[in-house]
Parts: sequence; C-alpha cells; structure tokens
Amino acid sequence: MSGKFDDLPERRRRGLERMEEVYGFEMTDGEGDFFGYTADHLFADIWERPGLTDRDRRLLLIGLLAGTGGADVLGIQVPAAHANGELSDAELREIVIFLCHYAGWPQGARLNSIVEETIAKARRERS
Repeated sequence: MSGKFDDLPERRRRGLERMEEVYGFEMTDGEGDFFGYTADHLFADIWERPGLTDRDRRLLLIGLLAGTGGADVLGIQVPAAHANGELSDAELREIVIFLCHYAGWPQGARLNSIVEETIAKARRERS
C-alpha cells in the first residue's frame, strides 16, 4: 500500500493506518513516547492480534470506559464504532441499558448522551 505514511518506519506506518481504521478520521504522526507507544504498540500490535474482532474489542472498550468514567474517550469510540458499522443504533441503545446496571446510572446516562448524539448526527449526515 502506498500512502501518506510511506516515509515512516513500517511499524509506525501500520499503527497510524490502523488508528485511522479504528477511529474513522485522519491521523498524523505525533511526538513523544506516549504517542509512540499508542501508534507502535497499541495499534500496530494489540489491535492487530488474532482472536478478537474489532467489534469485540470495541465492546470491551466501551464497557471499560463506561465503568471507569471515560466519557472523553467514549466520545471517540462510540461514533467510530457506529460509523464503521460495528454497532447499530439498536445495539448502542441496548449497551446503554445493560451498562447502566453494572456501571451505575450516572455513567450510563453519560454514555446514553454520547449514543444519542452519535445517532442524531449520523441521521443528519444521511439527510
């Protein structure tokens, strides 16, 4: 594959390409060790491991984030899962109901806001 990351080391290129697939938006190379571990290890290695689908990974991540109050990252993961076709409107809404009972109502309410904003935005974009 030839593209905008061709001048980068192979592992960084793979990581950035995978980040774009997972998040659904364009990535650029970043500075520092934190970004390096994110691109090179998390996305080039961990998100590429066999055994779980992207949907499986996304479900686990959404549950973890809802349970730990990670609304900022949920604001990235939920729209990306929806846009990538990994989770439908009905599935996202069912996740909210399920997680409210395990993560707590306030966490579920935050997740519900993100889910409903995601669904509404997708409908507006289709119109």
